[in-house]
Amino acid sequence: MKTESVSSRFENLDVWSNGEILEAMIEGQLAAIAAVRAVLPALSRVVDAAVPRLERGGRLAYAGAGTSGRLGVQDGVELTPTFNWPTERLVFLLAGGDASLTRSIEGAEDDADAGRDGVESAGIGPDDVLLGIAASGATAFTVAAVKAARSRGALTVGIANNEGSPLLAEAEHALFLDTGPEVVAGSTRMKAGTAQKAVLNLFSTLLMIRMGRVYGGYMVDVQATNRKLVRRAERMLVSLTGCGEEAACDALRAAGGHVKTAVLVLQGLGREEADAVLDACGGNLRAALERIG
Repeated sequence: MKTESVSSRFENLDVWSNGEILEAMIEGQLAAIAAVRAVLPALSRVVDAAVPRLERGGRLAYAGAGTSGRLGVQDGVELTPTFNWPTERLVFLLAGGDASLTRSIEGAEDDADAGRDGVESAGIGPDDVLLGIAASGATAFTVAAVKAARSRGALTVGIANNEGSPLLAEAEHALFLDTGPEVVAGSTRMKAGTAQKAVLNLFSTLLMIRMGRVYGGYMVDVQATNRKLVRRAERMLVSLTGCGEEAACDALRAAGGHVKTAVLVLQGLGREEADAVLDACGGNLRAALERIG
């Protein structure tokens, strides 16, 4: 496996200067992003395949062990405050359970039965989308979870850094991130982890855009749960409607903190009418504005 390979280039790494080591590592980070660029067409197809299932009420699930599993959790949990994605429509399957978020659970990644059981316990089905993440592409827990989810009709995506690995073979959609050997051999939290993090960010953000949770360049489904986010929501309203700050504040309050509703309130609709229009348009603000003319 390339991710486990030792590069002769770094055989004397420990005697290099700090600057030389840092240059080598940043070069690796740039190479990780280049590896993500290579899978953009495939990533676009994944989003196209995922949207119809999620629009039917499906869930977004992440499966992984160690660094890969934690990156999946990080991506998923941020979708709720940023895009108001329902927490009940997120599933996290971590080798070793929640305890593995803060410490290594020895042997957990080798437990294929736990991967299968997790999919069954979560009731993963045809409308769900499951992303299996593993740098090696051979993690037994993750491969088993993807295989089980696919057998139950879910859309499955394999994200791995070794070509021809079992995870890529088992998933319906394979995203091979060709990051190669690490500066510190086998430390896949580095290049491989950066590439995984980037591809997850791109996937989930494009997914939210396609599902109408972004308008223009604004996160119009943001949950305004603190002062910073309330101010952000108010600035969005000023930019999107041309209203004054006071009007934005009043509209946001009248809309219960929901930016999309507040935009329609500023167009002259009442709260209930604005919510009804949004519901009729599947929550898509652009479609709602077109409807009210």
